Amino acid sequence: MSEEPLVLVEQRGYVQILTLNRPDAMNAFNMDLSVALGEALEALDANPEARVGVLTGAGRGFSAGMDLKAFVEGGGLAGMPNSPERGFAGITEKSASKPLIAAVERFALAGGLEVALSCDLIVASEGTMLGIPEVGVGLFAGAGALLRLPRQLPYSLAMEMALTAEPITAEVAHQHGMVNRVCPRGEAVNVAVEIAERIARNAPMGVRASKRLIRDVLGVSEDGFWDYQRPAMEEVFGSADAIEGASAFAQKRDPVWEDR
Repeated sequence: MSEEPLVLVEQRGYVQILTLNRPDAMNAFNMDLSVALGEALEALDANPEARVGVLTGAGRGFSAGMDLKAFVEGGGLAGMPNSPERGFAGITEKSASKPLIAAVERFALAGGLEVALSCDLIVASEGTMLGIPEVGVGLFAGAGALLRLPRQLPYSLAMEMALTAEPITAEVAHQHGMVNRVCPRGEAVNVAVEIAERIARNAPMGVRASKRLIRDVLGVSEDGFWDYQRPAMEEVFGSADAIEGASAFAQKRDPVWEDR
């Protein structure tokens, strides 16, 4: 009997659900899972029938981060599950070009939180614990949390999380804007899919360009922003979908997107 894939894939209309599938290890990332997630993200981007992705975890929660047993057996730094092209877990340095929503149940800790932060939106169930406890095991959050948390939380709260190793709840994260929705336990995927379906109704090229611009221009000057945006303007505003969208609006009908 063949083993289940390390990342399960389910298609719901234009939404693709990716499920981390190492439940016995709390979806901790070893190299195999990292490779599998990177490949799943590449497939998501290449699939014309998928406009938005939802990333979740099987079993007890989202992910407990790096597989520390594999880290030790691999000799420390050499045992980290890093992709040369995509970074830790196959996502933290290169996510999908399409929108990706993290659907988090119960916990996203250490590298697991860094994977969630690599997504564009986060939905978390009530009481979910979000933290970067790496300093408690001789490490630090080296897969993007120290960059992304201070952008999404108050500086002092991000610093407290990093130095004390103590997590915060989904409710606190939502209060400060890091989590987009807090939902009842067990409903994170359903709520994430609802948001994804709303995104999928919009023009794919415009959505991808909006994601890219918001993610890439933090810290860029106003003059620099206009220069950076210009190629996206030429691509999207000169597209067939731009004409289709304007025509559909004028004709009071739903647009039919061709992603070109």
